[in-house]
Amino acid sequence: MTSTLSIRACHSGDHDAMLAIINSAAEAYRGAIPADCWHEPYMSRAQLERDIAAGVAFWGLEMDGRLAGIMGIQGVDDVDLIRHAYVSPDVQRGGVGAALIAHLRSVSARPILVGTWAAATWAIRFYERNGFALVPAAETPVLLRRYWSVPERQAEVSVVLAERAR
Repeated sequence: MTSTLSIRACHSGDHDAMLAIINSAAEAYRGAIPADCWHEPYMSRAQLERDIAAGVAFWGLEMDGRLAGIMGIQGVDDVDLIRHAYVSPDVQRGGVGAALIAHLRSVSARPILVGTWAAATWAIRFYERNGFALVPAAETPVLLRRYWSVPERQAEVSVVLAERAR
């Protein structure tokens, strides 16, 4: 049996499903990131709404009519940032994240950056498999301050990956 897959822009009616995906998938980070950077829930409705108001446009991959993964993109200055890339745990490693990242790369004409936790080696490997490379450690703090609004503590334990040439 084959699944019906489609990628579409997320809307306000998707917020519950988006939060469920983010918060269940984020459990993988528990213990991999410093305890002082973890919070419950990992993403609140208020944070989701703040990020959308700040320009994060979310795309979702539907599998048989159910949102299975989401990924946001946010234009900041001269780049696009991938924000909040999460796949429902029951369908991880099935191509959902790769399809979403390919879609975001296809709709962006600007260089793309993504930040993640340095200890999230699985996330780093995912981005590397999908056309990104770690930027040198000396550049990471500069990029995080220029393009993201993250607490200093989070910046200390994060990495940035840049899209390789298309």
